[in-house]
Amino acid sequence: MPIFRPQRRQRRPDLPLGSAPTAISRRCLDSALACARSAFPNEFGGVLRSEEPGTITDLLLLPGTTTGRRHANFRLQMMPVDLGVTGTVHSHPSGALHPSEADVSLFRHWGRRHIILGAPFGPGAWRAYDGNGREAHLDVVGLASAASDEGVRTYRPRGVGRGGGSPIPDAFPDDEE
Repeated sequence: MPIFRPQRRQRRPDLPLGSAPTAISRRCLDSALACARSAFPNEFGGVLRSEEPGTITDLLLLPGTTTGRRHANFRLQMMPVDLGVTGTVHSHPSGALHPSEADVSLFRHWGRRHIILGAPFGPGAWRAYDGNGREAHLDVVGLASAASDEGVRTYRPRGVGRGGGSPIPDAFPDDEE
């Protein structure tokens, strides 16, 4: 009787095992931005996973993650045992796209690519960082959704302030229905 052995995925020979991702799928980025908008005014936090080498394809939400206006605490012991996990994503409701000291400490101890999302959580309101807290480039691959603009890859401040209510409806007029 033959023994069932699942086929292993062939990794791309041009990318060494354990290399840092160089791209993120549009679907994954849009999902993270939508989660950050939903959690506003609190922070949002999740884990990034690479299904195919070199490209971040999945967003994992860890059970027990706690969030507040100035923190997102991951329960990393709840993370699945998975060699595809590559880093973290979290939001800064203030709109600041630079990592705090606590962020850099997390980056150094865990993961190869990290993303910070800033209010108003539009297509260009994010930055990627390496494990040492230095800004890194990530290409966005895949089909553009109706709510995103493929050409925008950098954050441009839009005068978000504390007064005048939430910046979210002004940045996304289609969501006001």
